Amino acid sequence: MIALDTNVIVRFLVRDDEKQAQIVYTRFKQAESAREVLFVPLLVVLETIWVLESAYDKPRKEILDSFDDLKSMPILEFEKDQVLQSWLSEGSKSNADLSDLLIALAAQSCGCSEGMTFDKKAAKSPFFRLLT
Repeated sequence: MIALDTNVIVRFLVRDDEKQAQIVYTRFKQAESAREVLFVPLLVVLETIWVLESAYDKPRKEILDSFDDLKSMPILEFEKDQVLQSWLSEGSKSNADLSDLLIALAAQSCGCSEGMTFDKKAAKSPFFRLLT
């Protein structure tokens, strides 16, 4: 299986570089024809959230919808798919930062009961505790 990097997902979603976006589209079509599955690490999801928010100023709903669409693509397999599904569900209900929410859900899936942070906004969520 081949893993995808953040820039591949970003090019596919925002098409900010038409040449690279076309290369990604062609590669995805090849994978589809060959019934190949491409792997998306959870860190790539986290980086993509950050890039879409900070570099492209994409709204929360658009980011969640984009990942929902990606999850429906049979050529993509996501690391910790259940975490991502929970993130999509919780992300539409919660006001928590999308990255913080993903970190909390991933940590909980590994057995963590809480997280420590200096981020006052993150500490408002039930999972994080402000480190003082």
